Amino acid sequence: MSKKIWKSGTFIYPIPAVLVSCGNMEKSNILTVAWTGIINTNPARVYISVRPERYSYNLIKETGEFVINLTTEKLAYATDWCGVRSGAKFDKFKEMNLTKEKAEFVSAPLIKESPVSVECKVIEEKNFGSHTMFLAEVLSIDADEQYMDDNGAFDISRCNLIAYANGGYYTLGKKIGKFGYSVEKKTNKGNRKNKYNKRQ
Repeated sequence: MSKKIWKSGTFIYPIPAVLVSCGNMEKSNILTVAWTGIINTNPARVYISVRPERYSYNLIKETGEFVINLTTEKLAYATDWCGVRSGAKFDKFKEMNLTKEKAEFVSAPLIKESPVSVECKVIEEKNFGSHTMFLAEVLSIDADEQYMDDNGAFDISRCNLIAYANGGYYTLGKKIGKFGYSVEKKTNKGNRKNKYNKRQ
């Protein structure tokens, strides 16, 4: 079976569907963003891409800060609603019964109902046409304690995170492996021992 050739476009899926909070505790907004991701590990750098006509665009430009809030199955409705309604007309926190939580390093509020909130400071802006990319430094990661395991590690499998793909929202499926499992060697006891201790 051969592949069909389509015109160029955005078709790298699945990707995160996150709720980006911006502004401050008094004047805030929530923007749903799927164009987001990691730029660099050390120092930690992430990005969001926003259309200039969106209400949140100027809030982010004015403050130079935002918070990326990961979304769950329970937050799916709010994630969609915040993406199709304008903050110029609605108080999205109020309409979606979401709770503002004060951040440690930025003026933008965290969303309490999100399992993970990433506090970000804009360090560079790049306009590419339809969207402006806000490149940001990660100042803090705020993780909900209810998702911690007995060893104090964050268990992301408990969150029921969602992803976005070609116009649809999807729950993440069953875990089928972990980083490095393809090169693990079995020990005599039948357990697997990782050949590599860190990313190459």
